[in-house]
Amino acid sequence: MSVPEAERLARVTLSCGVEPGDGTTSQLVRQIGPVKAVQSSLVPKPDSGLAARLEAVDPVRQLEQAERCGIRFVVPGDPEWPAGLDLLDDAITLEGFGGTPPGLWVKGPMPLTALASSVAVVGSRAASVYGIEMTRTLCEHLASSGVPVVSGGALGIDFVAHDATLVAGGATVAVLACGVDRVYPAQNRRLLHHLATELAVVSEQPPGSAPTRPRFLARNRLIAALTRGTVLVEAALRSGALNTAGWAELLSRHVMCVPGPVTSYTSQGVNNWLRQGRATVVTHGSEVLELLGQAGQHLVVEPRGEERARDALSRVERQVLEWVPVSTPAQVDSIAHLSSLHVRETVGALRRLEAKRFVRLEEGGWRLVPDT
Repeated sequence: MSVPEAERLARVTLSCGVEPGDGTTSQLVRQIGPVKAVQSSLVPKPDSGLAARLEAVDPVRQLEQAERCGIRFVVPGDPEWPAGLDLLDDAITLEGFGGTPPGLWVKGPMPLTALASSVAVVGSRAASVYGIEMTRTLCEHLASSGVPVVSGGALGIDFVAHDATLVAGGATVAVLACGVDRVYPAQNRRLLHHLATELAVVSEQPPGSAPTRPRFLARNRLIAALTRGTVLVEAALRSGALNTAGWAELLSRHVMCVPGPVTSYTSQGVNNWLRQGRATVVTHGSEVLELLGQAGQHLVVEPRGEERARDALSRVERQVLEWVPVSTPAQVDSIAHLSSLHVRETVGALRRLEAKRFVRLEEGGWRLVPDT
């Protein structure tokens, strides 16, 4: 079922005239529809420039200009609309921040339906060597497992998440706080150009929009809603990456944290989330897949220490072996007494231990074989 043209144009008007993360607009669209939401908002209100901004928008022209730049506008009802975004209407903060965006501006051939199994990987812009290595390891495993990675296209952990996924042959999408036709940060120009050409860059901001702090915070909720879970690699106590994790928590998505050194400033926020029990520890991509997979899928084998020859001994054999001396040989009755076992049981255990090359019988009695 196609979206009515009037509804699509109304959503373009709201996208261009209303700041992202406006929960009131989201609620109006949900309750009375986008067309009536625009009409009601065109009524002038004292000390508000919203009506004037909406009046100035030419939605037809906006769509034509976007199409010429290879940009499409995806709205609820379109086949590639990510259903997870609809849950944002139930995660509006008490301050009225949040809500489902009127639509998404997308540049790149990758359909947003491919993000159904995706994972967000976010973290500090001031990434440490440890953070970079952990991000690469995680994203390479996710990519090799066919799981798309979503991040924010920023410096630091975001860049590494995108880059590592691409190097491993995986799919990755950047969600921006500016228009998809703009490059921010400038240092990531090649990365963002590649994503816009081969995969996708996404924003709720119309083309030409500049990034601002509130727009970054609004962008974070989209990253959380587009994905099945969020992995936090490094984050200070006031990191924007924690904001993304907070949205994931509000949406009841998995929040996973890579623990960092307790002396690291960029890991204080991550470690604090773990201490509060708000996230699950992950140290490898396989653990991420286990959390997000269906029941019985991607099960991780619990790590164990190196298996030793003594591990295969029976309880009686281990009990006897503990009392076989290293240097001076001991008689079987002495070993039996120290082991609190019957002498017949002890001699049987010693013979089995001898066959397994743990002990040997000498002229004066039993003693350990060296290096056992």
